[in-house]
Amino acid sequence: MSRRPLLYAALAITLPLAGCTADASPPTPPPPVPGPMRLVAFDSCKQLEADLKRAAKAGVGPYGFPGSNAMPEVALGGARTMADSAGVAAKAPGTPPAYSGTNNHEQDADEPDIVKTDGRRIVTVDQGALRVVNAATRKQLAKLDLRLRGAGGPVELLLAGDVALVLVPGGWGGYGIDSKMMPTATNPELISVDISGPPRIISRYRGDGNLVDARLTGSTARIVLRTSPRITFPTPSAGDDDDRIKANRTAIDDASVDAWLPTWEVTTGTTTNKGQADCGRVSRPSDYSGGALISVLTFDLTKPALGSGDPVTVVADGDTVYATGSSLYLAADQRWRLDWFKGRAAMPVRQETDLYRFTLTGNQPPVYAAAGSVPGFLINQYAMSEWNGHLRIATTNEQAGESAVRVLRPEGDKLVQTGAVDGLGKGERIYSVRFLGPRGYVVTFRQTDPLYSLDLADPAQPKVTGELKITGYSAHLQPAGEGRLIGIGQEADTNGRIQGTQVSLFDVSDPAKPRRLAQHHIAGGHSDAEWDPHALLWWPATNLLIVPMTTVSFDGDASTAGALALQVTDTEMRKIATVSQPSIRRSLVIDDTLWTMSDGGLQASRLSTMEKLAWVPAN
Repeated sequence: MSRRPLLYAALAITLPLAGCTADASPPTPPPPVPGPMRLVAFDSCKQLEADLKRAAKAGVGPYGFPGSNAMPEVALGGARTMADSAGVAAKAPGTPPAYSGTNNHEQDADEPDIVKTDGRRIVTVDQGALRVVNAATRKQLAKLDLRLRGAGGPVELLLAGDVALVLVPGGWGGYGIDSKMMPTATNPELISVDISGPPRIISRYRGDGNLVDARLTGSTARIVLRTSPRITFPTPSAGDDDDRIKANRTAIDDASVDAWLPTWEVTTGTTTNKGQADCGRVSRPSDYSGGALISVLTFDLTKPALGSGDPVTVVADGDTVYATGSSLYLAADQRWRLDWFKGRAAMPVRQETDLYRFTLTGNQPPVYAAAGSVPGFLINQYAMSEWNGHLRIATTNEQAGESAVRVLRPEGDKLVQTGAVDGLGKGERIYSVRFLGPRGYVVTFRQTDPLYSLDLADPAQPKVTGELKITGYSAHLQPAGEGRLIGIGQEADTNGRIQGTQVSLFDVSDPAKPRRLAQHHIAGGHSDAEWDPHALLWWPATNLLIVPMTTVSFDGDASTAGALALQVTDTEMRKIATVSQPSIRRSLVIDDTLWTMSDGGLQASRLSTMEKLAWVPAN
């Protein structure tokens, strides 16, 4: 379960569609209404401006657009939902030793993280710098000051050969280099770094808004950016909400179409190129908000000098990215749509999630394929999975008081439901989901933790085949070999009060009878892996599980930090050791060495015994 707040900001995706002319002026269409999700190109810039203003005025509240901050030029960071499928590079003659990759959701769609390795080098981004460590000598080779203006969240990277692409989210929360210690509102940056020798910056891309997420397939990176209109709303004054909304609508009317179109600049060497999205390449679904736009950028990292990213897009709402090597999905939580006119506190008017699917081919920009919507909301990207041409999606509908798993397939430009199983966890909500081929597993929680086993082999007839009720919950489900799942979460008493981190080993080989084989409970403990699967290391070569852990005594007087090393067998989990290192954020394996990363640097330990071998400070 993600502990980070969700921001229900609107998206817009700019698709490469022809047929828009700046001087055409067709009749303004009626306001968008809910219906089948389709994408339509705008016929002119005048039509785009009129439609976006109409949609924006319908969605604006007394304090601006829901989900955006007080400075629309830079949207606040949303919930990042990470992935879960440990990559293992096999050892072959003349190649680097075996090493672990990022704990990704899908193996063919690498996700950004604060550390990457190719088996020879360990590359990290932390405290405004990129560092390269030689894994064999256990020495830092180089450090590069990235000269960041500030960042609204964790700085991460993708690695392709000798190119590291550093991703800097925009928003509030950083102290810029020229800020004189005042918090700054910053735009997202993409920094291409050559690490073939001493690290050097090749290109720096600056865009509007904030980074939503990114994926890397082969050497092709796809980046999703969210932007909000550059509209200055009047300072809230005395009066009721209706007066404030009226003033905000006037500000929208006074804005030009340029307020919505994202801008960018790219600096390579001493040359800087600037640009703005063309309104002729913007499309819209049948129901949308004018409160933001999202652009999907594509970069071929075999050409490390960055360009415009050839943005692709849709006027829509969205916050979660899920991708495979051939598809990219955007999920748009609609709970941000608030009703301000009922004489009471604002309430969500739609508890639905809109979905947009794009196909991916080589290093080409994504192509819009289909769209649809489902009731309820997602916990994170693990609630989505594409298999055999179908999308499986798990959602919680609090209005209905239950959760469900639905199966969708593309039919023309629509995502159409083929089957559903509902009634999961009545009165509860989803805490974790894992889809594995024709099987699915869903954890709901309120006082106890039902683990549901689902048969999804027939997309027309998904069904629950088994259920296991235990105390506590699993916030993340990690595959651990045939018929085995590992759950990372919290133990709880029968009243639902949490009691510290628990690691559970589940036998799911019999779909009708899931059972827990072993449990390791750390009283007063919590782990970053409960909300960020990138913090978890599963090394299948030796069935080793590394869980970062912080333990606080119940009286609050003492705390310990490190990482728990567990040996997992077919029937049990055995504690090997605790890696002593404050604030461990990541773990990775290279050959027979375990590397653990904290704010202070990297520690090397012997994989078999956890004996400390070396310390590489983050100088």
